[in-house]
Amino acid sequence: MLLKKTSVLLLSVMALIVFTQHTPKPHNSLPILKTVYDFKLKTIDGNETTLAQFKGKKMLLVNVASKCGFTPQYHGLQELHNMYKDKLVIIGFPANNFGGQEPAANKEIQEFCKMNFGVTFLMMEKISVKGDDIHPLYKWLGDKNENGSCSEVPDWNFCKYLIDEKGSIIKFFKGDVDPLSGEITKLL
Repeated sequence: MLLKKTSVLLLSVMALIVFTQHTPKPHNSLPILKTVYDFKLKTIDGNETTLAQFKGKKMLLVNVASKCGFTPQYHGLQELHNMYKDKLVIIGFPANNFGGQEPAANKEIQEFCKMNFGVTFLMMEKISVKGDDIHPLYKWLGDKNENGSCSEVPDWNFCKYLIDEKGSIIKFFKGDVDPLSGEITKLL
């Protein structure tokens, strides 16, 4: 009887070993999704950075342009920055994708924003937010398969992505939504 139980136990252990050696590991088959914190960026001054430094704060990512009808939103973005800077990071991404309304170089954009709107919130280098040369961050922001929740993409300047403290997209806002509107401030 003891020999029979030992044989059954031995066969069970051998079957378990064979099964685990030939069963694919789940972590090998699942894609590893990037987070908003994984992308390498450059500030408008040319310094390399990531958004990981802002973990624990909300972020408002905005594609901006200097010659747009929405350009006065820089005032609202700066005011939002002043009001909520302890828990919200405003980040401007100059882009020339819509109507050629951001033709300037980084240094000129930076000077324009400071002189005309007193911008002190973070500005990144000029990028593309759509098309074949889209920046990887903006590709991620508009692809639900990559970010897990949002498929909205900028269709004009001053579109806004509100990101939560853990790096997930809370909501996308079209360019005509004022930065100080209740739609945005109620989520802060």
